[in-house]
Amino acid sequence: MANALYDKAREAFATGGINWTTDSIKVVLVDTAAHTPNLATNQYLSDIAPAARVATSNALTGKTATAGVCNAANVNFSAVSGASVEALVIYKDTGNAATSNLIALIDTATGLPVSPNGGDINIAWDTGANRIFKL
Repeated sequence: MANALYDKAREAFATGGINWTTDSIKVVLVDTAAHTPNLATNQYLSDIAPAARVATSNALTGKTATAGVCNAANVNFSAVSGASVEALVIYKDTGNAATSNLIALIDTATGLPVSPNGGDINIAWDTGANRIFKL
């Protein structure tokens, strides 16, 4: 699979259900051996089995959206242990997995897959023209 937006996220951006700059946006590290991403049918964090969620970030900071390009400050996951991580999933956190919209899947990046060893995992977002993603 390639880095992409979830179909329902595109719809939510278009209808005002997701606001990149004001909503609480987080990243979850995903073990794809325990979850097979489906960009067309996965909609909420609850679609990713808890066993596949290796670690979850704090809310992203420094978020910007310019000309449809979404960016944020780099992310640090502290003391991560558990299963191998093959993907990052960005989502809107509502406090309830059943209503937290999945936004983007990133499974093609330098450093993926990664095997947690109890140390920190740092995510440095792409500095190219499309940053984290472009709508």
